[in-house]
Amino acid sequence: PSPQRCFHFHVQLDARCLSRFGQSALHRSCSSTAVVDQEPPKILITGGLGQLGRGLASRRLRARYGRSSVILTDILKPTAAVVKDGPYRFADILDFKLLQEMIVNERITWMFHFSALLSAVALALRVNIEGLHNVMELAKQYDLRLFVPSTIGAFGPTSPRNPTPDLTVQKPSTIYGVSKVHAELMGEYYHRKFGLDFRCLRLPGVISADTAPGGGTTDYAVHIFHEAIRNRAYKCYLREDTRLPMIYIDDCLRAMVEVMECDPRLLKQRVYNLQAISFTPAELAKEIRRHMSNFQITYEPDFRQQIADTWPQVLDDSRARADWGWKHLVDTPDLVELMLQYLSHHYEFNAGRVAN
Repeated sequence: PSPQRCFHFHVQLDARCLSRFGQSALHRSCSSTAVVDQEPPKILITGGLGQLGRGLASRRLRARYGRSSVILTDILKPTAAVVKDGPYRFADILDFKLLQEMIVNERITWMFHFSALLSAVALALRVNIEGLHNVMELAKQYDLRLFVPSTIGAFGPTSPRNPTPDLTVQKPSTIYGVSKVHAELMGEYYHRKFGLDFRCLRLPGVISADTAPGGGTTDYAVHIFHEAIRNRAYKCYLREDTRLPMIYIDDCLRAMVEVMECDPRLLKQRVYNLQAISFTPAELAKEIRRHMSNFQITYEPDFRQQIADTWPQVLDDSRARADWGWKHLVDTPDLVELMLQYLSHHYEFNAGRVAN
């Protein structure tokens, strides 16, 4: 879908959430109690063309701090819509000097570091480890506020699964999870040793309608909606009873902004779990059938089942809720309604373009 369609849809969602849940959640949120900098931050986003970066820039940060205050970076060629939306620069996370020049020339004060690889072990080690070290050194050197997302994949088979607390054993089974544990520990070390303002959220599976589903373990919860609209059927690669934590994209983006805006004195730790909703494929399919009675789902578990069996079923995010007022707004019924509504419009719109 076009950026304009995506943007208007999410503006409507925000208004809907506020009308349904009222203003109380916002009054309790950290952003309403934070000591916000007098001068708006100048923000750099690495890996900006992924699932989180572009939405964070266009729907949250640029709307809040100004179009020119947020610079997206990536190694991909941007679309015309990306360039029109705001500043975009080529930046290889492994090129320390290029990043340094950009931080200095653009007077960057905040950085969101999204550049990461899920697999391809040799390259993932370089991007996820060396790239992170570059970012942390620059954040330390230039006194930046730094956000690095973590993941439920940072836990492993020896971690308690329901609920999974903030502080527990972490022995992940994937290279992505290993690199995220490394990022968490390095951020905490740089904070203790050098005073780096490091902030990190362990994200559940992120569900969004305006990015295509990948092949990740939690991506079934996006793919299922596309297949429901197109074929009224879905073949799931996880067992029907596989419970995993999830979050809708708007809640996820809001959480990242809230924790970055938060008064440092309210943050009692550097890394927080983030929980919104948890469901199984069978529960999600049942909710879809409330809107689409002829929807069918079958199950053929593959290698991703073994990964899912080592991950949390529910994250304990009580510390995030207590320390900086985190509260999700979109529950499972809302999620299903919104995803089906959006994707129905998307496929109807594209079908109309083809017909014309």
